[in-house]
Amino acid sequence: MSDLSTPLITTAHSLDGDSGSLADDVRDGFARPFKELPPKHLYDDRGSQLFDDICTLDEYYPTRTERAILEASAPEIAERTGGTELVELGSGTAAKTRVLLDAMQAAGNLQSYIPFDIADTVVRETAYAIGSEYPELGSVNGVVGDFEHHLHLIPPPPDDSPRVVALLGGTLGNFIPPGRHTLLRSIAGLLRPGDYALLGADLVKDPAVIEAAYNDSLGVTAEFNLNVLNVINRELDADFELDNFRHVAFFDTEQEWIEMRLRAERACQVQIRQLALEVIFEAGEEVRTEISAKFSPERMADDLSAAGLELVDMYTDEQDLYGLVLARPVADS
Repeated sequence: MSDLSTPLITTAHSLDGDSGSLADDVRDGFARPFKELPPKHLYDDRGSQLFDDICTLDEYYPTRTERAILEASAPEIAERTGGTELVELGSGTAAKTRVLLDAMQAAGNLQSYIPFDIADTVVRETAYAIGSEYPELGSVNGVVGDFEHHLHLIPPPPDDSPRVVALLGGTLGNFIPPGRHTLLRSIAGLLRPGDYALLGADLVKDPAVIEAAYNDSLGVTAEFNLNVLNVINRELDADFELDNFRHVAFFDTEQEWIEMRLRAERACQVQIRQLALEVIFEAGEEVRTEISAKFSPERMADDLSAAGLELVDMYTDEQDLYGLVLARPVADS
């Protein structure tokens, strides 16, 4: 058994250079006719803390609903998959994941855990915490990277024991369909016959319920969204003034996704000195910072099929607010 007082941490940035870096995304995203940034940059250390705060808000139903589904279904999932290794994409602090780890441990199968996230500090703290809380684990191997470039750094399982790759929190919905299909194909590439994927999926429902979750009364989501400007200021020596921008979130009924944007309240010019770039914002101009697609069972089945996966089961709450999707490679059928 490895010494889990010092979990293994793989940092993608030191291995793969700057592919998919903040600088690249800012340069590309701000050059588009409609400015946008990928949501991964919302999750620096401060952003991750704010998102944890969001998850406790009354309006934000996904986290508590997903946890309730996990608490009800984790024993069955652990038995059904026989999983000995849990790979968690976008692990964060692994608050909900402990429910699944407990169930896998109770089933007598749990051997290893791999937290994968973009925030270095979060991965390290999570790896150390899980290693301490689950001394029976054979290994904990944290990986720092992003979904689009670094899934190949996840080490293969040491033997033929079943693996479960989890992507919880509705993160799958943050990708537009082509990117979502690419991500699902990458997840499928981590699976062998006998392995499973476990995906959190926010479901289509009353738009008012969805919009309230992204426009909380305490303004935590607004602070979370605006924090990406702090990230650009700090990392790229920019001079965004946060008071010039306002958080906006709305449900697009045609696309069936929520959009988060930052709207310029007044015309302004921003210098991004590390890129030698000046960005001009007109009053009312917006930057899209996140989408969050909502799924029907049919949409989920279609997306899985496009990636070579099949839907095995969907665990939901009584109100059908949220779903936990169990999937496997099509070849397993």
